[in-house]
Amino acid sequence: MKRAPLARDGAPLGPAWLRLGWGALLVAVGLLWLLPYLWMVVTSLKTLPEIVRAPTAPLPSGLSFEAYAAALEAMPFAHYLWNTTLMALLIAALQIAVALPAAYCLAKLQFRFRTAAFLLVVATLAVPAQVRFVPVFALLAEVGLVNTMSALVLPFGVSAFGTFLLRQALLAVPDALIEAARLDGASEIAIVYRLLPPLLLPALTAFFLFSFTYHWNDYFWPLVMTTDDQVRTLPLGIALLREQGTGVRWHIVMAGNVLLSLPALAVFALAQRHLLRAVTTKAR
Repeated sequence: MKRAPLARDGAPLGPAWLRLGWGALLVAVGLLWLLPYLWMVVTSLKTLPEIVRAPTAPLPSGLSFEAYAAALEAMPFAHYLWNTTLMALLIAALQIAVALPAAYCLAKLQFRFRTAAFLLVVATLAVPAQVRFVPVFALLAEVGLVNTMSALVLPFGVSAFGTFLLRQALLAVPDALIEAARLDGASEIAIVYRLLPPLLLPALTAFFLFSFTYHWNDYFWPLVMTTDDQVRTLPLGIALLREQGTGVRWHIVMAGNVLLSLPALAVFALAQRHLLRAVTTKAR
């Protein structure tokens, strides 16, 4: 008699009809999640008269890329793209550089009030960003950093979520490995920035994706801290598309949002292997 296939942990996967049902359910849920994005892409390929005439039509009558050309002409797209990319990368790099030693201290070093320090870090996750907005803005304005890249990056250089995530990943690293590195003469800095990153690559990749995507799409803080096109980001440029003309040209707005989403999707596609490894490792 033919045996049912086994999962990685040796448990049977169940009959074929059950696996097929779960697969169909997952495909349906995936399509449901993709529906808004597909609707955005379809709308960006329509003309404005077509949208006005039949806004709920599932497919365009023909492929029209005039909305993309109009979106690129309506704003300095390359400049906004550079500002957004630089801001998101600098924030992610700074957060990782700070969170890694902080997580190491909370996970592997013994000192008084370590648990209290960890609980304090976790407690900061409950503080909304809007609560910190006024004092941070006043401080940056006082030192003349409004409308600079520093104002967009520095307030987010420390991430409590990143510290928590990396601390949890570090708990799985054997203490004997760190002790062996110390016996070989490695300093604490070398352990943090040379030994640990390869061991924590899935967790670091997952945190980088979370940080990059969040700040790539951030609208509120760049809106507050920028006054002209010098350091204005792409989400602000896309939002300004709605204010041009006598009405909202939805095909141009949707084309701008498609352009905004493409770099983030590309980053996810490049890092999906490490992200899936981080998720499956936590699941096990």
